[in-house]
Amino acid sequence: MNARDAHRLGHVALVVGGDSAEREISLRGGQAVAHALERLGVQFSVIDGPRRLLEQVAAGHFDRVFNLLHGRGGEDGALQGALRLYGVPVTGSGVLGSALTMDKVQTKRVWSACGLPTPAWRIVSGNDHDQGHDTASTGSTVEAIVEPIVEALGLPLFVKPAREGSSIGMSRVATAAELGPALERARTHDDCVLVEQLIRGSEFTAAVLGEQVLPLIELRTGREFYDYEAKYESGDTQYLCPAELPEPLAAELARLCLQAFDVVGASGWGRVDFMLDENDQPWLLEVNTTPGMTEKSLMPMAARAAGIEFEELVWRILNRCRND
Repeated sequence: MNARDAHRLGHVALVVGGDSAEREISLRGGQAVAHALERLGVQFSVIDGPRRLLEQVAAGHFDRVFNLLHGRGGEDGALQGALRLYGVPVTGSGVLGSALTMDKVQTKRVWSACGLPTPAWRIVSGNDHDQGHDTASTGSTVEAIVEPIVEALGLPLFVKPAREGSSIGMSRVATAAELGPALERARTHDDCVLVEQLIRGSEFTAAVLGEQVLPLIELRTGREFYDYEAKYESGDTQYLCPAELPEPLAAELARLCLQAFDVVGASGWGRVDFMLDENDQPWLLEVNTTPGMTEKSLMPMAARAAGIEFEELVWRILNRCRND
């Protein structure tokens, strides 16, 4: 890359922060990306949050957007749709892929319809419009909700807000008595809660860059599960990259993750999280369309294992901007 290449990109808005629950992670990643853009010679400005960004886009200040917002408002299709109206390209997935993958329940429904493996689930929702065969209403008593869920899925379970990231509001439930409080905790973040069968095995992530799946990463933590503290605060989390898997199995898993990424409309860059059970059966968990870019983030780790340094990763992401 050279100065002419950087000039071709025009004025780039690096949008970070916002007001989602993942604000601090976005800000930390934004610092690293900003330093990379400086070294690449890209003209850019750092903008905090989608509202301020759109004000400046409307005034014609930017040619493209490097989106590093996490969570609702930046990763859920809202920002992507607004930028599409202004004709300004943005990194990562478009409107459909962003909106669909932000919702873990809808992602699982698509995977299930496509015959892709994902753990069994039930939904607890206060939204009357989301009542289906897999949904219980929060208007029911706790006992009326807990008993059929435990009967259908068994124990232990994971309880997750349907539209949050970074394991925010997530709980591992070992007994039926713990399910009610876990649902209440998750509902402080989202009125739609996913209750998911726990898969016993190892946790992995597959970073996707364009049509390439980067080396798989196995995540090992001494905590109950790979929660917020394990991701960003604990010093004892282990990352095996590349994961210690037989090459044929790793290749098969990479193909599955790329398919899982594609069928939900994701594109550009992202991550697919999955479990591998004791029989080497994979179970897809979720897609992240704007992965973290902090010093502990998994996307840069996988890129390094593929021989792609951080600056090159940022450059490739930025050059895959789209306007749909």
